[in-house]
Amino acid sequence: MVFSERVSRLKSSLIREILAAAQRPEVMSFAGGLPAEAMLPKVEWADMPLSLGQYGMSEGEPALREALAAEARALGLPCEASQVLVVSGSQQTLDLAAKLYIDKGTEILLEAPTYLAALQIFQLFGADCLTVPLEADGPNLAQLRQRLEQHRPAFIYLIPTFQNPSAVRYSEAKREAVAALLDEFGVTLIEDEPYRELTFDGGSAQPIAGRLKKSSWIYTGTVSKTLLPGLRVGYLIASPDLFPHLLKLKQSADLHTNRIGQWQALQWIGSEKYQQHLSDLRGFYRQRRDAFQAALETHFADLADWNTPQGGLFFWLTLKLPLDTRTLLNTALANDVAFMPGEPFFPEPDRNPGHLRLNFSHIDPARLDEGLKRLAAVVRQAQAAQAA
Repeated sequence: MVFSERVSRLKSSLIREILAAAQRPEVMSFAGGLPAEAMLPKVEWADMPLSLGQYGMSEGEPALREALAAEARALGLPCEASQVLVVSGSQQTLDLAAKLYIDKGTEILLEAPTYLAALQIFQLFGADCLTVPLEADGPNLAQLRQRLEQHRPAFIYLIPTFQNPSAVRYSEAKREAVAALLDEFGVTLIEDEPYRELTFDGGSAQPIAGRLKKSSWIYTGTVSKTLLPGLRVGYLIASPDLFPHLLKLKQSADLHTNRIGQWQALQWIGSEKYQQHLSDLRGFYRQRRDAFQAALETHFADLADWNTPQGGLFFWLTLKLPLDTRTLLNTALANDVAFMPGEPFFPEPDRNPGHLRLNFSHIDPARLDEGLKRLAAVVRQAQAAQAA
């Protein structure tokens, strides 16, 4: 068969492969970024208009676009509903952005580490992925400036609030500095914020896109982490110069996003019941975060370093004795434990050994301690074998 040249760069999703391998009920999984099923809200469908079974607008339902624009303005992102495009999960935003900007060899700029599925999309389209290392409060500014002076990336992709996988939240100073640098060098920003609402200390900050004065931008979010992932409803908000192009790309992809899911999302966004649900969700996940932190201190204190996440769904561990954590997968699964190796979150995975991403939101708390105990034993066994 003769496929497109692009297919030669097509990679399977390691996280999807691990989740498939972890389907056995006895497996204790820290792998996926799955919401806790106990916190999926009960939804009603009885009042949904029959007309929503018909084709809809490519831009999305007008009332939902208005609601999303109002939420964004409250965060400090000046925009109108005409700049909002409802998408099939925020993952589609990344696909549309890649189609808009990337040809083979196009330079783009990313955090290191960065979101695995974004990396998968960008590399599929042939991007040359440049990186800036993350520090505890955001990117290394000196290296960011150096990258911008030496290259002309088509865009920079950032996850500034409870980043996946590292859980880093940019400080106010770093947000201001990043915005200033992007304006200085005229670089487009793609800002991904799926975890913004999952804050455990009440902290919030204006999006970087709302701080830009010159550069173009795309801001994207989703209801997958706060309502139901199965709705597949996300959104992008774009600067006026980019929106028409993204809309045409959306039309060529799927005509429009699921109208039934959009209707359900609209029943929640901006409502008092949604605010109560978010409050309950934060409290629930804060308790799970705290239990996970305690179990890590018991089983991993001598093995790894980590920062306690102030939001989001993940712990990011750095092993004190680095090894390729991908080599631990089969042994871990044989011991009925699943986790996400850290190497695939870097464009050059072989050069970045020794990290694990662990999800704390989904696992049954009654199995948490045993799961981390087994995973720690797998790490110790591998390190002993490496030292021998």
